[in-house]
Amino acid sequence: MKNLQENKQNNKTFVTQPLLPSLEEYISHLKDIWESKWLTNMGEKHNLLENRLKGVLKIKNVSLFNNGAIALLTALKALDLPAGSEVITTPFTFAATPHCISWNGLLPVFCDIEPGTMCIDPDKIENLITAKTSAILAVHVYGFPCDVEKIEKIAQKHHLKVIFDAAHAFTTEFKGKSIATFGDISMFSFHATKLFNTAEGGCLTYNNDDLVKKIYNLRNFGIQSEEIVEEIGINGKMNELQASLGLLNLELFEEEKNKRAEIKAFYDQNLAGIKGIRVPQMPETATNSYQYYPIVIEDDYPLSRNELYEKFKSINIMTRKYFYPICSDYECYKGLPSSSKENLPVTNEIKNKVLCLPFYGNLDFETLKIICKTLMPVRNQ
Repeated sequence: MKNLQENKQNNKTFVTQPLLPSLEEYISHLKDIWESKWLTNMGEKHNLLENRLKGVLKIKNVSLFNNGAIALLTALKALDLPAGSEVITTPFTFAATPHCISWNGLLPVFCDIEPGTMCIDPDKIENLITAKTSAILAVHVYGFPCDVEKIEKIAQKHHLKVIFDAAHAFTTEFKGKSIATFGDISMFSFHATKLFNTAEGGCLTYNNDDLVKKIYNLRNFGIQSEEIVEEIGINGKMNELQASLGLLNLELFEEEKNKRAEIKAFYDQNLAGIKGIRVPQMPETATNSYQYYPIVIEDDYPLSRNELYEKFKSINIMTRKYFYPICSDYECYKGLPSSSKENLPVTNEIKNKVLCLPFYGNLDFETLKIICKTLMPVRNQ
C-alpha cells in the first residue's frame, strides 16, 4: 500500500493528455492495413478521414498532412508568394509559425497582439504593411479566433493573401461559420497534444478549388504521374496508421469536448474572484475548441507567473508558460526590426503573465481542487 501511495504522489499531472481509442479498436484497424499492405500514399483510410473531416470542419476542401508544420509550409508555398517578400504574423505563437515563413524564403514581420484574445491586433497590421508585404499569417491562439473580418478586409484593401494558423481551433466557429472557411488557407494541427489527434498530423482547409491539385502535388514531391514532376514538392503525406487513429478519435472528440467543458466550468467557478487572476473568455460570437485553459497572472497577484509555475512544479503539477519565450526573442529573429520591444509592448507584457493549466477530459476533480486551492492566495486558503 505504501508503494502505491508513493507512486501516486510521484505521478505528474501534465497540461494535456492525448485522446486515445481502445487498443482493441486500433488493432482492428491495423489488421485491415496489414491485409491490404497499403501503408501510405493516400490509402483507403487516409481518403476516408479526409472526406469525414470535410463534414466536421464544414469546408469543401481538406488536404491531410503528416504534421501541421509541413502543412503550413505547404500552404505558404501553394500561394506563390514572391521570394523575399514579407509576411505579417504574431510573435505569440509556436515556433513553427515564423519558421515556416522563413523556410519559404520569406521574411516574418511581427505584429503586436490584443490583450484580451492574445491574437494578432488587426489595428496594428496596416502600419507594418510595405511594398514588400505579400501575406498575413494570423494565429487563433488557444482557440480564440482572430478578428477574421478585419483581417480579411485589410488583406483585400492591400491585395494580400491570408493564412490562418488554426492549430488550436479544431471545430471553432465564428458567428455561426466554421473557422476553417476564412482566409485563403487555414492549417489545423493533429499533434498528440491537440483536442483531435492522429499522433502527428495536420490538414489544410480552403475554399478555392484551384488549390486542390496544387496542394495534392506539393505534398507528394510535386509528382503528377510516374514520369512527370512539375513542381518542387515535399513529402507531406499522412500514412494509414495515423489516419486510422484519426478515424477512431473522430468518434471520441465530442465527448472529450464535453468533459473539458465541465472542467472549464469548474475552473471558472473556483477561480472567479481571485484577485490578480484573469481568465480570458471566449467572445460571444465564437464557440470554444476547449484546447487550452490559460490564465493571466496580473501584477496584483502575490506571486509572479514564474513563481506560481515553480510552486505547481513542486507538487508535480506541470503547468506551461505558453508562449514563453515569444518568437521575437529567439536568437534567429531577435535582430529583426519588428522584434523590438517598442513594436511589441503588449506581447512582451503578456509573455510573462500567461500560464496554461492542466486541461483534458480524464483530469480528475480531486486534482482540479488541488490546482484551484494552490491558486488561492495564502490568506484565503
